[in-house]
This record gives sequence, structure tokens and C-alpha cells, in this order.
Amino acid sequence: MKIAIEGCCHGELDAIYAHIASLEHQNGYKVDLLLICGDFQAVRNHRDLQCMAVPDKYKKLGGFAKYYTGDARAPILTLVIGGNHEASNYFWELYHGGWIAPNIYYLGHAGCVQVNGVRIAGASGIFKPQDYRQGHWERIPYNHGSMRSIYHIREYNIRRLSLLSSPTVFLSHDWPQGIEHHGDLRGLLRRKPYFRDDINKGALGSPPMMSLLRTLQPQWWFSAHLHCRFEATVVHQSQAPGPSGWQSDAAKSAEKTNPDEINIEDDEDEHMAAAGDSTATSRNADEIVLDDEETEVEAAPPPPPPPSETKFLALDKCLPKRQFLEVIDVDVPASVPSGGAVPLLTFDPEWLAITRAFNQHMTLNRAQSSYPDEDPAREAVRQEMGWIKEHVLSGKEGGTVKVDDVQQFVMTAPGPGSEGRDIKAQPPYYPNPQTAALCALLQIENKVDLVVPGGGGGSGSAS
Repeated sequence: MKIAIEGCCHGELDAIYAHIASLEHQNGYKVDLLLICGDFQAVRNHRDLQCMAVPDKYKKLGGFAKYYTGDARAPILTLVIGGNHEASNYFWELYHGGWIAPNIYYLGHAGCVQVNGVRIAGASGIFKPQDYRQGHWERIPYNHGSMRSIYHIREYNIRRLSLLSSPTVFLSHDWPQGIEHHGDLRGLLRRKPYFRDDINKGALGSPPMMSLLRTLQPQWWFSAHLHCRFEATVVHQSQAPGPSGWQSDAAKSAEKTNPDEINIEDDEDEHMAAAGDSTATSRNADEIVLDDEETEVEAAPPPPPPPSETKFLALDKCLPKRQFLEVIDVDVPASVPSGGAVPLLTFDPEWLAITRAFNQHMTLNRAQSSYPDEDPAREAVRQEMGWIKEHVLSGKEGGTVKVDDVQQFVMTAPGPGSEGRDIKAQPPYYPNPQTAALCALLQIENKVDLVVPGGGGGSGSAS
């Protein structure tokens, strides 16, 4: 399966699809799937712009609105995650994931789906230590602080993602902290010398993302945010998943500074030092190596399996002469029938089980409730997997559930020109039927649509 990966979108869907069409024509292939690593900017109308944390000069509709209204259709199945410049009100409607336009699917604040059997997981937002351990307290209308904190990733979602078995592909907006040490660091610093201070302090990238990379050990990891192309390879020391980082203290590093990034007043936090990642192994130069030493061993143990590795790729934003898109080949599992003209998007059963097991721990106020220990959490997921097999997958062809069988795209907000006279005001909250449908499938409480009395950018009171 050919997969195209885009860095930051910034509303440039037309240019991205046109670039893919050009590559298809030049190379004689067909791209099956497009992945976009954040700053997608799913802005449906002018009032959505009031929920996006950017300076006023950047508040432009962009190209998404016509895909939302049906005036255009995405030519390729497109999966997206959120970054730090989004219409956060729309993405909250689809917290668990859903269609944001026909043929364009949002993975949610955290999520995992399958495309032709290939498992693709992702985490939206960026890391900020002061908000990492909070609950989801933000409510529309957002104030200056909540408009920013709503896209700061929460420990709740990192813990949920850490319970996954290894996906093939993982998407994040932030880079994993320390990933620069696994690639051409000197070349990166030649192109981006202002990264040096943050790298020296271990403050470049997201600690939770590196924890997940070590835990999940996906084949591919794609990121954006820093507006440059960078390759790296992380070699894992064993085939088994690494330590989960269930209790890891990810709140000891702050977001990096990027002069090419859109600056938002107080969105630049004071950098906090954190230990950088290192995979160096020690060797003993004084050891005496004997040529015939191997022959003295009667029965040498079989060699260990080769270590697994994760290929990391960060991409730029969609602008002329930027390295913003890559096309790769990913093997489809042998158990999945081949030859289908349209890629098949299905729910990932394990993620459904995790969602069902952890919904009770989703908190809607600032103070996040406590979590179970890792072993009980994994046991809860195992039990819920049994429930999923019995109540969701039973009788389904191939033991899978098509996303379209549960969620169908619905316009919840009006398109441009129909949003009313006061286009400078934030919109009301629109409950999304796709979220209700997924919660009904899993028989869990729909906490996403809970309205806090007297809320709106406040502290929240429900849990």
C-alpha cells in the first residue's frame, strides 16, 4: 500500500492533493492513503476561526471549508491528527475520532484505526508540562488560556496509547524528545542552528512521545511541528516492547522554540531541563579477544534475534520548495484480501477495548482523577476485549467493523456565509452524532457532549 505523509497542512489541502497527483503522474503509481501530522486547520466557517489560537493576521478560512460543505471531495482517503493551530471546537466534537469531511477522518485526541489491516495510531496536540496532568476542563467559549490549553496533550491519552500493542504507523505533531540524537544531528543544526540551546538542555521534543516510541516500537513514526525534514532510526534493544513509561514523569521538559513557528504571545514557556535520550552502548577496549575462543564453547547459544527499529521522519509545512511530503510503501497483512480499489477503514478492536476500559477515567475538570496501576489497567483492557469480541465483532465479516457502518459524516456547523452576522464571535457548541454513535456502539457514557452549567473557558465541574 502506498502511503503519502504530509507535515503541517495549514489549510493547504488543494496544494497537497495537487502535489500527490503530480507525483502519481510522474512515477506511474497510485497513492492509497494520505496521513497529515497536524496543524490541519479544519475551519468550517469564520466563527470557527475565533477558536483557533493564531494571531488575527493568520485567521483565514483556508481550503478546508469547501471539502466540509461538499463543494470539493478529497480524492484520497485522508487521516489527520491535530496540532497546536486548530479549530479546537470542531476537534473536541470528535474527541474519539470521526469524519471531519467526506473521505477525511480525524483520529481524535488519541486514536488507532486500521486501513487495509495496517494499524495506524496517533496523538493530537503538543506537550506543555503545566497542563499534562490536568483533565479536559476547557469549554466553549474559550478564553485566552483555554484556547491554548485545549490542544495540550494530556496524560490520560498517553496512558491509553501506551496500552496498545505495536501499531505499524504512529503520528504525532511534536517530535519525540531526543529523537535528534538518532539521526544526522550535525546536519540538522546546520539547517536549524537555533535548535542547539534546546537540544543541549534536553528540551527539544516531547517526553511522552519518546516514552510511547520506546513502548510501542512502531515500524514508522511521523511528525511535523518544527517545519523541517529530518530522518532518524531508533534501534530497540529487544523484540519485546520496551518499558511502558506508565509512571514516567513527562512534565520535566517544555516545548522548544522555533522561529519558523507561529508565535502566540504567552505560548512560549520557560524551558525546563530534562535528560536527553541516549542509546549509546559501552565497550571495553582493554578486553583480550582470542581468535579461537569460539571453538572452546561446546554449544554456543543461538544468536539473539535482530533488534527491531523505528524509522522516524519529520516533514515540513506545505510551501513551495519545502520538503513537506513523502511517499512510502507499507506491507498489508497477508490475512487481508488485496485488490480492492478503495482502501478499507476499520476500527481497531484493541483501541475500542482501551476506549471502553478507560472512559471512566476521563475527567472533565482541572483535577484529573487517579489512574489504576499498569497491571490492573491491562487486565481491564483484556476483559473489555472479550466484550468487544462478543458485542461488537461477533458475526462481522473478517472480525472487523467498518467505520462507515457506525460513523457517517454530518455537517454540524453551517458553512461559510451561513454562520450569522457576528462572525467575530465564537460559535455555540455543536454535539456531533458521530461521537454519540461511537459511544453507543461501546455502551459508554458520552462525556464529550456533557455541558458544564455556567461553563465556557472556565474550570469545569463535571467528572
